[in-house]
Amino acid sequence: MSTEAVKKDYKERIVPALTEKFNYTTPMQVPKLKKIVINQGLGAATQDKKLIETAINELTAITGQKAVATLSRKDISNFKLRKKMPIGVMVTLRREKMYEFLERLIRVALPRIRDFKGIESKLDGRGNYTLGITEQIIFPEINIDTINKLMGMNITFVTSANTDEEGYALLKEFGLPFKNAKN
Repeated sequence: MSTEAVKKDYKERIVPALTEKFNYTTPMQVPKLKKIVINQGLGAATQDKKLIETAINELTAITGQKAVATLSRKDISNFKLRKKMPIGVMVTLRREKMYEFLERLIRVALPRIRDFKGIESKLDGRGNYTLGITEQIIFPEINIDTINKLMGMNITFVTSANTDEEGYALLKEFGLPFKNAKN
């Protein structure tokens, strides 16, 4: 399915389904997927500087968009952390890249997780959802032979939904495999 197909699916199937379910008066009220943010926190990067570089390259390969390092905000001596030290990597996907990534995540990456039974259905209270992944090797873009450290990541789906119920319904329609169906 291409990004055009996903957009067409949203307009022709998801919008009418959600309009009927939540009794929206206009299609503009239907929640949209605004962006997907992929974030990797790398606390071990304080000792190993190459870890950030590796993570940037991997996240760039997975998403098709250049990843950026996130910097610490303050000094924490117990963690050997200085202000403005790189401690993570992130990418914000919007429009075509976002739909492309969503498609690959649902169709290819999630089914590759061992003993996969679905994802938790706990949203943040404002219709957004964060999915934690423990290993980056579920993505086919990552070559398992070149991995020197397994790293997890958080994938946040930011929607324009006002409630968790609306956000859940939108993400479910997009095809996210939630464990226990609420509706």
